Amino acid sequence: MKTFPIIIFLFCLTIISCSPQTKVDLIVYHAQIYTVDSAFSMAQAFAVKDGKFIAIGSDEEIQRKYKAIEKIDAQGKAIYPGFYDAHAHLFDEAELMDQVDLNGSDSFEEVIQRVKNYQQKNPDKTWLIGGGWDQNRWKDKTFPTKDLLDKAFPDIPVYLMRVDYHAAVANSKALEWAKLTSIPTIRGGVVGGNNNIPNGLLIDNAMDLVNKTIPVPSEKDYLRMLKRTQDSLLSVGLTTIVDAGLSKERLDLLKKYYREGQLKIRDYAMILGNPQNIKSFIEQGFYETDRFEIKGFKLLADGALGSRGACLLAHYHDAPTHGFLLHSPQEYEAMIKQFAESKFQANTHAIGDSANRIILDIYGKYLHNNGDRRWRIEHAQIISPTDFDKFRKYQIIPSVQPTHATSDMYWAKDRLGEERMKGAYAYKRLLAEYGKLALGSDFPVEHFNPIYGFHAAVARVDKKGYPNHGFQMQDAISREDALKGMTIWAAYSCFQEKKRGSIEVGKDADFVILEKDILKIPNEQLRNVKTERTVIAGETLFKR
Repeated sequence: MKTFPIIIFLFCLTIISCSPQTKVDLIVYHAQIYTVDSAFSMAQAFAVKDGKFIAIGSDEEIQRKYKAIEKIDAQGKAIYPGFYDAHAHLFDEAELMDQVDLNGSDSFEEVIQRVKNYQQKNPDKTWLIGGGWDQNRWKDKTFPTKDLLDKAFPDIPVYLMRVDYHAAVANSKALEWAKLTSIPTIRGGVVGGNNNIPNGLLIDNAMDLVNKTIPVPSEKDYLRMLKRTQDSLLSVGLTTIVDAGLSKERLDLLKKYYREGQLKIRDYAMILGNPQNIKSFIEQGFYETDRFEIKGFKLLADGALGSRGACLLAHYHDAPTHGFLLHSPQEYEAMIKQFAESKFQANTHAIGDSANRIILDIYGKYLHNNGDRRWRIEHAQIISPTDFDKFRKYQIIPSVQPTHATSDMYWAKDRLGEERMKGAYAYKRLLAEYGKLALGSDFPVEHFNPIYGFHAAVARVDKKGYPNHGFQMQDAISREDALKGMTIWAAYSCFQEKKRGSIEVGKDADFVILEKDILKIPNEQLRNVKTERTVIAGETLFKR
């Protein structure tokens, strides 16, 4: 009689072992998978069908239940949800790859030499355009003017943007094209010069005076540049970017390119808002496809700290100015009121403590019933001690860029003084208030590699390992939180956490395989980690 249960057991086991395997498109196995689900659980394998995760578990379980067209042996490597860049500028990065790259230049003389080298290689260019200079790196830290540019380039317009894209220097030929022969009063901007004669320096809104005269690339050229940029982004594990502020013309181009299947990376695009265009965009409503979404507006409250355009409560520590807002508080409130009366998300660039306070308070006026609006402050760079709790009180998402801290640390104290530095780049405190951070790079202001941001967030040092013990380490965040900030929390900041941001059944199969585990290796090794494979919707788009 005892043999009967054994026979039944063996019969059931035979039925199970002989049950047909479910056909899927992809199986990934032999991996260390960080699912970044609510329990931050680990797995060994998963199955993908029709671009989505359909099962996650052990190697034995997945390979027993499923049969795949394609199988990937991860060879024990770490796998993460596809990385987000929660604040980026796709077109600016694409254009810079076709322009003079001035990043890392150690003097204005070096800047001019790079422009000369570029002109020699590109003799057909009718304008010489570049970006990336930073006078804070130079021995002479004063802003450049047109004088040396005029000597080197008397016959061709030259326009060179600062690393933060909130200031530029133009030569006389470029000013001539813009018909800028005197110094006008510009709200939210500065035209440099003396005796009503421009010296070529343009800050924030003043940049538009020359920008609007620069020839625009053709659709064909834009596509070429964007696809090249996409390849670079995919090569570092980025599967989704948040495009922080685009004109109607650029939004229309992206709609066309995505509709034609020309671009693969996912893009959550923000409309560049101003008092004139908001009503028309709201009337059009959301735009949403599988790869491209338009659901929010981007406002600019102030400029940047490096060019002293950030709006501060008290004057700069190293200059008799408070900076400035780019529009009046009344205009910001009028725009934000329109967002509150619509379904669109509000996302506002705010660097200085005054700009942050003004926007936080206006947000708060319209978020008293919140309703899961997920409005964001972009950068949240300098916060007054009395304003931190407003992120929690009004449920406002801090969208921050950790490499800004490690780039600015060399001179930020000169701008702010010691006391205000306590509320600057305070990512851990912002995390404690809101409970989440959306992490990005602000590329091309910083490098687009998300691992650099991860490294800066947890180690608070730059690529040289400076400073030895980290910059304001009280605001370093944990590796787990940094990973969440570039996956599930970034997805949450775009209302995408139910379909992306973690490796869970039913979500889009976006994931990245790295050569080393960034949650375990020493800080010193982080920036050298290479992406092995980047996958969007189950399709490998980059493989080393």
